[in-house]
Amino acid sequence: MLNLHQELHQLKMDSAILRAGSIFIEREAVQRFGFIQEHRGTWSVMAMCRVLNVSPSGFYAWRTRPPNQWTQRRGELRQQIKDIFVKSRSTYGSPRVHAELIARGIPCCQKTVAKIMQHAGLHAIIRRKFQITTDSNHSLPVAENLLERKFSPARPNQVWVNDIMAVPTLNGWLYLVAVLDLFSRRVVGWSLGSKRTSELVITALQMALTERMPQPGLLHHSDRGSQYACHDFQNLLASHSIVCSMSRKGNCWDNAVMESFFGTLKQELLQHHRFATRDEAEQTIVEYISVFYNQQRRHSTLGYLTPAEYEARHVAGGVSD
Repeated sequence: MLNLHQELHQLKMDSAILRAGSIFIEREAVQRFGFIQEHRGTWSVMAMCRVLNVSPSGFYAWRTRPPNQWTQRRGELRQQIKDIFVKSRSTYGSPRVHAELIARGIPCCQKTVAKIMQHAGLHAIIRRKFQITTDSNHSLPVAENLLERKFSPARPNQVWVNDIMAVPTLNGWLYLVAVLDLFSRRVVGWSLGSKRTSELVITALQMALTERMPQPGLLHHSDRGSQYACHDFQNLLASHSIVCSMSRKGNCWDNAVMESFFGTLKQELLQHHRFATRDEAEQTIVEYISVFYNQQRRHSTLGYLTPAEYEARHVAGGVSD
């Protein structure tokens, strides 16, 4: 007979098994056996069989039989989900994992994906709050907010947004300037350096211009920082017939998509790295942007396509830019 301490321990264990295996209670016995097999390292077989109302002998007999179609498919799906999660650098929740499965031609429902991820302990990285500052304490002329929070242009190279972010390293700050195309959320230009200067933002824009070769009339939006308001940067815009737009003072929502990109970069990459040098940080950031973010990461705003896929579909549709 169990004493009080043993009874409490058993109640806690049974409760934990019930929470984890609740979706299997009303399922076929073979599905409950699958749950027991998966969790043998957490609870005893006897305890799980008792809670899930199956016999231990039935479980051990099931283990000796070849896997049925459901068990085999579940195992294959679980492995695909783990593979996608690892390749996403632990950043994907169930919606993005589900979208990647569909893209791979693996039919399933998002609820199933969420349950498998929960049971496997696959949890997407949690976003932390960061503050992005702007140096707007200057007497240079500023432009009006022509973007007016219209973040969904009809084609590529119609609206670019731009901003600067500081990245800490053990030998000082590294500053990242990024230029993002609002149509596809693709980062089309970037530059990194030890000082937050106008040369840094000019280099990033020149990269974007070289890569994309936009038509006259492109709208470029940024904050009111001195790097964007200075004569050299404004002359570069004018020489390419680019229209300048700037956020209202102290209003981060006017450049919300750019802020969101920096938030994603920090959440998915920077808060998990402690960079010893600026060079190390630069190599890691460039690889994240050029390989993962632009080519592989699925964006909810784009219907869970990658920026590269979204632009490719636009081109395949025969729409002129």
